[in-house]
Amino acid sequence: MSKPTWGNHVPVFKGKLGFDVKEYRYYKQDTCSLDFEGMMEDLGTAEPGSWVLFHTCAHNPTGVDPSLDQWKQLAKLCKEKQLRPFFDTAYQGFVSGDLDKDGQSLRLFVDEGLAIVAAQSFAKIMGLYGERVGALHVVCDTPATAEAVMSQLRILVRLSYSFPPLHGARIAAKILNDEGLRKQWLEELVTVTGRIARMRLKLKEALAANGTPGNWDHITNQVGMFSFTGLTPEQSAAMVEKYSIYMTGNGRISICGLTDQNVQYVADSIKKVVSE
Repeated sequence: MSKPTWGNHVPVFKGKLGFDVKEYRYYKQDTCSLDFEGMMEDLGTAEPGSWVLFHTCAHNPTGVDPSLDQWKQLAKLCKEKQLRPFFDTAYQGFVSGDLDKDGQSLRLFVDEGLAIVAAQSFAKIMGLYGERVGALHVVCDTPATAEAVMSQLRILVRLSYSFPPLHGARIAAKILNDEGLRKQWLEELVTVTGRIARMRLKLKEALAANGTPGNWDHITNQVGMFSFTGLTPEQSAAMVEKYSIYMTGNGRISICGLTDQNVQYVADSIKKVVSE
């Protein structure tokens, strides 16, 4: 899995499922960008048959995604090295507002003839945080494999939760299967992602206008709900303790928490902790 990755990935795959978890390089701290060369090199040395965890889009926590061309190279590498892709799909639609565009990485791997697993969540993109509704997709290479996989999934479902809560699933199904509601939802996705992009730009512009030391292009180069600001643990702690701007120790902030009313205050606080 990528270094870094979502905080629950290691406890789930290592602690719960017993996988031998290894990390591949993903993020360049000095430039706040993707370490694609390191990523390709590390995956190129993975043992055949290894599962590789990818974030479909809006990588959490960095906000850094591969380009379409880089995804193509990753798909070919996985095919050549016989690696098994597992996609965490929590934010499809939260990058561009377009479900198809945000799902391009998945389709590239399927087009390469790879069997993939994709865990999809509607918690964020439908606002169903309290329901945690989602779906598990398994693309198999033969009907016989699909039948075998389905039988194992039924066993796992029976052992873990047997029957899931219905309320969230019915909400998601209602939206997806009603033409009017689906259209409204897709329009609202565009509105949400447009606001996120606008707040990224306003933060970057405010940081430039107040003369904050450093280059802040990564704020708008990154995508999705989160941004790795590049602040150090000490600077992040100062943001919390001195200015009541709550963020994680690795410098990650939620762009969704920015508003027209507070973005200047956030930018001025970042300048203070960086300058100090």
